[in-house]
Amino acid sequence: MSGENLIFTLASCIGFMVLVGWISWLKTRGTANTRDGYFLAGRGLGATFIAGSLLLTNLSAEQLIGLNGSAYGHNLSSMGWEVTAAIATIAMALIFLPKYLAGAFTTLPQFLNDRFDPTVRRMSVVLFMLGYGLVTIPSVLYSGSVAVLLLFDVPGLTGLDYFPSLVAMVVLIGVIGAIYAIFGGLRAVAVSDTLNGVGLLIIGVLVPVFGLIALGSGDFANGLSRLVSDHPEKLNAIGSSTDPTPFGTLFTGMIFANLFYWCTNQYVIQRTLGAQSLAEGQKGVLFSGFFKILVPFLMMIPGVIAFHLYGPGLGTIDEAYPRLIRDVLPVYLSGFFLAVLLGAVFSSFNSLLNSAATLFSLDVYAPARSGKASDEELVRVAKIASLVIALFSFAVAPLLYFSPEGLWQIIRIFTGFYNIPTIVIVIVGLFTARVPALGAKLVIVFHVIAYGLLRFVFDDVVTLHFIHLYAVIFVIEVGIMLACGALAPRQEAWKFTRNEQVDMTPWRFAKPLAVTLFSGVVATYLLFSPLGVASAEGPGLLFGALLGALGLANVIVWGLAGRRPELSD
Repeated sequence: MSGENLIFTLASCIGFMVLVGWISWLKTRGTANTRDGYFLAGRGLGATFIAGSLLLTNLSAEQLIGLNGSAYGHNLSSMGWEVTAAIATIAMALIFLPKYLAGAFTTLPQFLNDRFDPTVRRMSVVLFMLGYGLVTIPSVLYSGSVAVLLLFDVPGLTGLDYFPSLVAMVVLIGVIGAIYAIFGGLRAVAVSDTLNGVGLLIIGVLVPVFGLIALGSGDFANGLSRLVSDHPEKLNAIGSSTDPTPFGTLFTGMIFANLFYWCTNQYVIQRTLGAQSLAEGQKGVLFSGFFKILVPFLMMIPGVIAFHLYGPGLGTIDEAYPRLIRDVLPVYLSGFFLAVLLGAVFSSFNSLLNSAATLFSLDVYAPARSGKASDEELVRVAKIASLVIALFSFAVAPLLYFSPEGLWQIIRIFTGFYNIPTIVIVIVGLFTARVPALGAKLVIVFHVIAYGLLRFVFDDVVTLHFIHLYAVIFVIEVGIMLACGALAPRQEAWKFTRNEQVDMTPWRFAKPLAVTLFSGVVATYLLFSPLGVASAEGPGLLFGALLGALGLANVIVWGLAGRRPELSD
């Protein structure tokens, strides 16, 4: 990159970031002084900000490079993690969110305290805080910094060695992201996420368009024709047992992994807990589900294009997306792309930081003060906690460089230590009344020990795919809780205590839109299957008939919703 191009890239990047920061400040000034204002955006988030923040919180540099790399090296099977998440958003909108908002909960551990007891609350906080502080937050900083280094050759541009460049990027990204989380609270995070989300969608569309033009030697239509005719197996999302995500896992452990992430993971659900009403929350969550369906088109097709352009000869699969960006993206968009990439990293980082500080302030500090802490005190403690966690992550993130294989393995599997027990406890807690706190405590202890043994001690003996393993453990742990409920039930049945602080009228079109969203998931899998574009012959009559059936079902559902509004209430 020439000196003039570098200056233009940096100037346009800084310009877009300043614009995002200015708009975020305008939208949030004076709103982060109270407990609800800082932690839940004053319970005033609309559907647009909820959907935008969910999108950017979930998608970061790791997905941009990792998903495209998986498509380049294998096929589209890894889209299962993204596309099927739309089903979990349906469960969140229709089942979990009405309960959370009716109870006016700020954190998930607060709900667990209400349903079980303070010990379960503390145990869940420990799991979340260890996961966020030791692994998730540092890994977001590290992966984001590596992405910037790969895409823009920072060592070559600055003259610094790789590791000093990495440290500089970690600190730069961390400081800017922390500013939003520490000083603006959740509303600043949500507003900046939404603006960066618009940028991500624009880039997500432009990269495959420019890629197809390059593939077609300047002709978009020719490039599209080559994409679907040459190596159609690359467009297959029906993964085999040797693919990164076997198709069968979609119906076992992935269901529970997605339910955990979208329905119980604090740093994801916190923006939905700040909804100004149930209807707005349902809109935002369901709209984010439609964004998840777009992921294979925006974040995996470029990887397939890279395979067509470069063949299988790249050094590693993770080089596919950075190489494509460098080759096809015009210079005048490079600064905008850098700003969007940094925005995606900022989003995941500041969302994690905000949620970790929320958990510490409300689920550790506030109970220790016996509920006597004022709003100003809780906000101040949260800001201090955010600063400490941020500084800690600055120190830990660069260390991933020195032992990437072992630490990346820990990063990949660590979520397994707390995702399944959390979703087990929440589901059983919501849908039973007699299961005691003992059941939740036993499940947490059992899971940490059993999962650790299966992943680190008996990993050569138990060869079941780790996603299938999630499902097996889920069934066992539900059994443990139900057995506790049968053998040592609560003396008094638990009753959900309503504490509504927002309008709880459901969105009229939530259910019919959920049907359309589910249909979109099915249609996407039909498209990227041997019945669709993954066939050498292309889509056939059966593909058309199945899509027609989905369309007809939606027409019927929406017709009924229009005639009988109560069906959609």
